[in-house]
Amino acid sequence: MTTVPPIATAEGLPRSIAEQLKQLIYAGEFKAGDRLNEAALAVRMGTSRGPIREAIRILTGTGLVTPVVNRGVFVRQVSIREMLEIYELRALVFGFAAARAAENVTDAHRERFEALLEGMDQAAQAGDSGQYYELNVQFHALVLELAAHERAHQLYDSYVKELHLYRRQNFNAPGNMRRSNVEHRRIYEALSKGNAAKAKQYAEEHIQAGRQRLLALADEK
Repeated sequence: MTTVPPIATAEGLPRSIAEQLKQLIYAGEFKAGDRLNEAALAVRMGTSRGPIREAIRILTGTGLVTPVVNRGVFVRQVSIREMLEIYELRALVFGFAAARAAENVTDAHRERFEALLEGMDQAAQAGDSGQYYELNVQFHALVLELAAHERAHQLYDSYVKELHLYRRQNFNAPGNMRRSNVEHRRIYEALSKGNAAKAKQYAEEHIQAGRQRLLALADEK
């Protein structure tokens, strides 16, 4: 069992605990469908139940956990059917956002994209799926930022929240990080050239490829 060190600083304690719980969920110590026990977590984290309760509220906002009335809070569980439907909608919204983003790319944005792509290449080479995932989230967020469409951004974020756990685990499979970043580079090249049609096409194909990787991973279990 992973040991979580106690946190001495009271300020920001719930957020720090939420981050540790997120990493434990990503590591598979708490699996989809598991109940989070406040009392047990308080003992484990060396704190009272108040900060644990607040940390769980923070995680609820990210979509990683789900409260069930009169039963408690559980690590989010999404059926394969639900995941596939969410991926289909994500592909449409991300393609739409990429097409709009292609109209707004500046040299400063190109530098940010290139730094993210380089960081993901390094993470893939090192086999660091956690770092890859965090940079991957930033890449997608930058595309949505450049799209400058608030409603699309809100929709995309809502889909992402439902899939965080499953998408994060998707990158544990050998080769998935490298394949994903090849797709990112295609999107970036289209964005950099201002080619809205290609950016839309590659963005949609990237999400659909992620959907296929998820299905392949599910078949192995």
